[in-house]
Amino acid sequence: MTSRGEQWVEDYVQAWRSNDPDQIGALFSEDARYLTSPDAEPRVGREAIVGGWLEDLDEPGSWTFEWEVVKEHEGFVLVQGRTEYPDERDYLNLWVIRLDDTGRAAEFTEWYMPRPHGS
Repeated sequence: MTSRGEQWVEDYVQAWRSNDPDQIGALFSEDARYLTSPDAEPRVGREAIVGGWLEDLDEPGSWTFEWEVVKEHEGFVLVQGRTEYPDERDYLNLWVIRLDDTGRAAEFTEWYMPRPHGS
């Protein structure tokens, strides 16, 4: 059985692949906060999150992402991942997600650490 956190990450990856504004927006609550790094100015609200995503999008097919939910408890989800951009760079990822009662992210913070390409 897929957990709420796993389903959210699967939906996130689908939105990442499509860059479809409706799929992106469906991930987040109306007043969600999205931080692209722990000390970044947050994008606040679904509209700002979708707009920021589309300004800084990854082209479909330009990356791969492997992930696992490390911990999930009462709407708190911790995800560890690895993003590989075959033509340029790789990252280790850590996501902290707080889901609301509907399964949408009320808060999303990501950490990404560059890794030597192909290691």
